[in-house]
Amino acid sequence: MSGPGSSPNEKVVKQNEDPGDPFSEFTNAHVPAGSPETRLLSAFKNDTHTRKAYLAGRGKSAWKTFELRLVRKIKQQRSTDPTSRPEYPSSLGLTEFTRRATEVALGKSSRAIMEDRVLGVQTPGFTAAVRLGAELLRHWYDVCAVWSGPVYLSSPCDDSLAGIFQAAGIQDIRDYYYWDDTQRNVCLEKLLEDLSKAPQQSVVVLSASAHYPTGADLSQNQWAVIANVIMRRRLFPFFLLPPQALCYGDLERGSWPVHYCASQGMELLCAQSFSHCFGLYGEAVGHLLCVLKQNSLLFSMESQAVKIVRSLWAQPSVGGAHVVATVLSNPGHLIEWKEEVKCIVERCMLIRELLRERLRLLGTPGCWDHLTQQGGLYCFIGLNGEQLEFLSKKRHVYLFTSGCLNVSAINSRNLDYIVESIHLAVTTSF
Repeated sequence: MSGPGSSPNEKVVKQNEDPGDPFSEFTNAHVPAGSPETRLLSAFKNDTHTRKAYLAGRGKSAWKTFELRLVRKIKQQRSTDPTSRPEYPSSLGLTEFTRRATEVALGKSSRAIMEDRVLGVQTPGFTAAVRLGAELLRHWYDVCAVWSGPVYLSSPCDDSLAGIFQAAGIQDIRDYYYWDDTQRNVCLEKLLEDLSKAPQQSVVVLSASAHYPTGADLSQNQWAVIANVIMRRRLFPFFLLPPQALCYGDLERGSWPVHYCASQGMELLCAQSFSHCFGLYGEAVGHLLCVLKQNSLLFSMESQAVKIVRSLWAQPSVGGAHVVATVLSNPGHLIEWKEEVKCIVERCMLIRELLRERLRLLGTPGCWDHLTQQGGLYCFIGLNGEQLEFLSKKRHVYLFTSGCLNVSAINSRNLDYIVESIHLAVTTSF
């Protein structure tokens, strides 16, 4: 019989409890090895040298974030607007934002838009847009026996891309040739050869502009040739537009490959980001664009997208999307925004030109024209492993082993030291 104030059920619970048991369900959780970026950033932070420089890829210590004057003004206006109220957006996001983002990629006069066979989905950032696209592809794989993969990524590419597709359940990930270390440029011949050998219905992930990590892009003529191979081989293009105007300072030019392929009647996906080019750090404004062949497919695609979104993030936040939509829908704002972005692009190009010219004046062996032939925030510097190790060990200048350099991390204070360090790395005997 139970004692006063207790029940039989309580007695059973107490008998089964072991307050001293240290066991946790997470005791044997696997700890993944640190990424190369994490290890490099850690080494940089522990370095006490006064002239150290972190030029590796997209590391948080590489450069200070910027805030556009126009964006700050729009945010202030919204915060003081008495008619503004908190919103509960749909799973597909802010309608005006998705409309404007779609027009940026395809052009306002796009035939696909006019025929209402385009779906736009706002996402919490660029990575989320890629993930949603991957999930839609996996769904396609599950219900349609026609598509059996694989997914082709450029070599090299953003290290996170393969993991995003694998997290969505797509395991067959392959590479296609992109960058030629010897020529320090895109090798179109080998790229076309790899795409020509890809199985029909393969998904090909393509950087529309400012290819990361090389910064090397294709010309419009080269894109036309690639599009012809894609159509002939019945491949499926998945475009990436992460920098959105930070390569050329021109929205239309940066998205030209997407516009062109859609004009050829091709189905495609395109992941876009508006975070960097609007200085919306921490607000993660992304967009996934789906161009279909028939309007009749739109409802089923939209329904599937809503289902996936609800399982991943439910609804995106609308603050940053409102800012982007406000700029893109107002001609005056758009002109002002373009001028600010143009200044960022011109600064990066000036840094490239200064690097090339000062290396030339120092008599640094080799040709450095590729520095100005590439565009955007990143470039492949063209150094080998020993030279990159020399930079980090002897000169405290940190880059990835791939040689990807963040141009925006270079400024008037560290330019001369970095140029001198590159010169020493190239001329020192190992």
